[in-house]
Amino acid sequence: MIETTMATAQRQFDIAAELLDLEPEVRDLLRSPRRELIVHFPVKLDNGRVRNLTGYRVHHNITRGPTLGGLRLQSAATLEEMQALAMWMTWSCAIVQIPYGGAKGAIVCDHRELSSGELERIIRRYVTEITPLIGAERDVMMPDLNTNEQTMAWVMDTYSMHHGYTMPSVATGKPVQVGGSQGHGQGTARGLCYTVRQAASKIGLDLAGARVVMQGSGTTGRLVLQFLAEMGCQIIAASDDNTGVVAETEAGIDVAALIEHRRTTDGVANLAGTKPISHNELLELPCDILVLAAGQNDISGANAGRVQAKIVVELANGPITPTGDSILANKNIMVVPDILANAGGIVVSYFEWVQGLQEFFWTEREVHGELSTTMERAFNEVFTVAQERFVPLRTAAYLLAVDRVVRAMAMRGIYP
Repeated sequence: MIETTMATAQRQFDIAAELLDLEPEVRDLLRSPRRELIVHFPVKLDNGRVRNLTGYRVHHNITRGPTLGGLRLQSAATLEEMQALAMWMTWSCAIVQIPYGGAKGAIVCDHRELSSGELERIIRRYVTEITPLIGAERDVMMPDLNTNEQTMAWVMDTYSMHHGYTMPSVATGKPVQVGGSQGHGQGTARGLCYTVRQAASKIGLDLAGARVVMQGSGTTGRLVLQFLAEMGCQIIAASDDNTGVVAETEAGIDVAALIEHRRTTDGVANLAGTKPISHNELLELPCDILVLAAGQNDISGANAGRVQAKIVVELANGPITPTGDSILANKNIMVVPDILANAGGIVVSYFEWVQGLQEFFWTEREVHGELSTTMERAFNEVFTVAQERFVPLRTAAYLLAVDRVVRAMAMRGIYP
């Protein structure tokens, strides 16, 4: 039986809590969000009708600073999923030493059914509804599933209108013209590739010619493919929401052709030089690096034993169940966990937040350089803990992150 997202997040936390010998009251506090807000609001559609929508905003922890978290548009979004994603954000921020806690938000809708005008009205009304929770010193939004820099511009403008002056640091991932940072759109993908480079070096894997399987090839996934190809990797298979393809020759997939094919057809099917493959078969292909960039619980006890990668990297949140984790660990497959691997977007969001507060902006080269330094330092700190404690990278990452949050809690004390 596949566990719920929140159950998975809590089990991962519980492993670290046990190893850290945390007090029961501390465990209870960190297993649940600090606060949750559910809003129901009406929006007028283009045809004049009114549609009632539901939105969520969850704060997991505020000990180390204001919260940071994405806003997603998702027809299947649930409060339980937002709770788990907010918790994972707390640990990601702690791992990369960014002074935030974790948050997450969602509006329950299918963005594909909405016009640009309808989307704008929905975003602006949602922001209005949750205004008491957000702000540059309270809760900072960033793009997530089906949201982008235009969405963040609407978030910033709506919040600013409510306060009577421009407040750019309430949202990150904005267009550069309204206070966004150079390089933000590439932050998550570049951050993941920096961790791949470090992981490969630890097991003696040469990235030149390393065979990569990419599960999922959305916007960020395509950037990852591009950057890995530039690092010398050979892409042998890729997938979208509906199907997968595997290269027909040892030369691998032409990444530029794949990106163009996805742009024009919105999928990978019928890509020249490839043949179809099922999602399950793709996960089990012999390869050096498997990047999981699709959904949750894709590797579980049912299929983990057939995974043949040397390194598995989680771009998506929660793609491996705890049972799957144990099996991969027993097979000595290195798993770079989501709370570390996909933290590059968090890091660059922090850079944008700082730049907005200071009104002093960096070059793209400076952003990439600082991101590289931050991600490589974080990976090496996690790897060191893994070596010292004889645990997998995920457990090491949790040990490091949870310990940092708990220490901050102890230093701040309990009010009153």
